[in-house]
Amino acid sequence: MDVTPKPGVPYRGLTDTWLKKHTLIYTGATRHPFILAIRDGTVDISAFKRWLSQDYIFVRAFVPFVASLVVKAWKKSDDSHGDVEVILSGLAALNDEIDWFKKQASKWGVDLSVVAPQKPTQDYCRFLENLTSPEVDYTVAMTAYWTIEAVYQESFAHCLGEGSKTPPELKEVCQRWGNDGFGNYCSALRSIADRRLLKATDDEVSKAEVTFLRVLEYEVEFWNMSRGIPGY
Repeated sequence: MDVTPKPGVPYRGLTDTWLKKHTLIYTGATRHPFILAIRDGTVDISAFKRWLSQDYIFVRAFVPFVASLVVKAWKKSDDSHGDVEVILSGLAALNDEIDWFKKQASKWGVDLSVVAPQKPTQDYCRFLENLTSPEVDYTVAMTAYWTIEAVYQESFAHCLGEGSKTPPELKEVCQRWGNDGFGNYCSALRSIADRRLLKATDDEVSKAEVTFLRVLEYEVEFWNMSRGIPGY
């Protein structure tokens, strides 16, 4: 696909094009009523606990997905770009994240040992597992990784922004993903995705865009489930 930058025009990457093209669903994922309820201080604590328990299950499934990305990056990327190191740092952080979820569950009285995955969680985890296949291109999997992390970063950063009324007891949760450091990490992932997309074939770009949209759909479904919407 010809996405060569034109003289005098700064290249913003395909991810920028997609974010503009699919603004509605991206906003639906990052400004979901569940997130807005946290931001304005009206979130139902039972909904929060449901999200906490289901996201713990998701994160455990997220580990092998990110691990598979390390392998794809090792095989497909140029060492000079440092893709492996960037992804590996994210993988290492997941150990602390799992421990964080356990501590939060204890704090909120959630027994993780008896929590069963609900259908949206099962579907999302199955999607991640499919992305670990060696047949899935690195560019496609990288697009998914960036999108997953970016949705959380932007969502929880919004809960910390000016005018927010996020309850004090939930600010630690929002800081987990809404902090500037994680925002910088997401920017690094986006840069990798854009660099890969720049050299990708039309078929790879098409598959990556579909994957971008599927992640957003799964995120919306996950938030819906957390709110306890009937059917989820």
